[in-house]
Amino acid sequence: MKTGAFIVPTGIGASIGGFAGDASPYARRLAENCRLIVNPNVVNAACFSGITKNMLYVEGYSLDEFFKGNLFLTPSIGNKIGVVFDKAVNREVLNIHINTINAVQAVYGLDIIGYEITENEVGVEFFIDKSGVSAGNVENIETLKPAVEKLIKRGAEAIAIVCRFPDEQGDDYAAGLGVDPVGGVEAILSHYISREFAVPCAHAPAFDDTVISSKIVDKRCAAEYITPTFLPCILLGLNQAPKLSKTGGISIEDLDFLAVPYNAIGGIPVLESLRRKIPVYAVKENETILNVTPVNFDNRCVIIEEYNKLKESL
Repeated sequence: MKTGAFIVPTGIGASIGGFAGDASPYARRLAENCRLIVNPNVVNAACFSGITKNMLYVEGYSLDEFFKGNLFLTPSIGNKIGVVFDKAVNREVLNIHINTINAVQAVYGLDIIGYEITENEVGVEFFIDKSGVSAGNVENIETLKPAVEKLIKRGAEAIAIVCRFPDEQGDDYAAGLGVDPVGGVEAILSHYISREFAVPCAHAPAFDDTVISSKIVDKRCAAEYITPTFLPCILLGLNQAPKLSKTGGISIEDLDFLAVPYNAIGGIPVLESLRRKIPVYAVKENETILNVTPVNFDNRCVIIEEYNKLKESL
């Protein structure tokens, strides 16, 4: 069985994968015929998840380390998951998330060992920067560390992070026109934990407003408008996130291809794949706000019109 990687960077307005799990159907079709490494952005969909057993759920920092050859992936099902809550999450919202944890355990049988609350507020803010990309700041990211340490001592093998976010996404995103504004700062949070602890992790935002909207939104982001919690998808992903190792497992040398949006070709995964002569497929049907195309890399990428054509070619 081939091993591929299907990556849609977060916060860059991808027409496929820039919303809420809307890249899942494409990834699921590819994963029918191969083992597929995906970043959480591909399959996360609030109370839903596009994850399948043939997928390896790997956060961005760990993905970069994998592509550099510094990290190996060992497939794992049934990870023990610990949850970190930002102290800034109010009691009402916290209770909703605790009910969510209990529901996911009851329905899916996930091994969630418990949760810890940070000693101080994390202090998250997010915005769209001048280039149009999702960005943000974290005032007190270090407060996550003691909470994670406690969970790992209790046996956690993967970490879910839930921080308070100040606002909802906005009208442009709901209409399917804009960039998901929370993605950039979510990456900061998950990168930090991955770097410090070398464990699988993912982040879900918590908003103060728990009222479910009745307005009709673009179908690609609809999953985020029918629930007050985005926690289920990351728990389902982390349940089968691969173990991370410096010594053995699936390596970059085992990778047969990488699929990325056509005009978002920059980044470590692409650079390392091209350097190692691993085929990089630039998919034209998936556009972003960026303008980094195969032309920028002397057309060394394989240009392909649709994800379905990629499946046919493998």
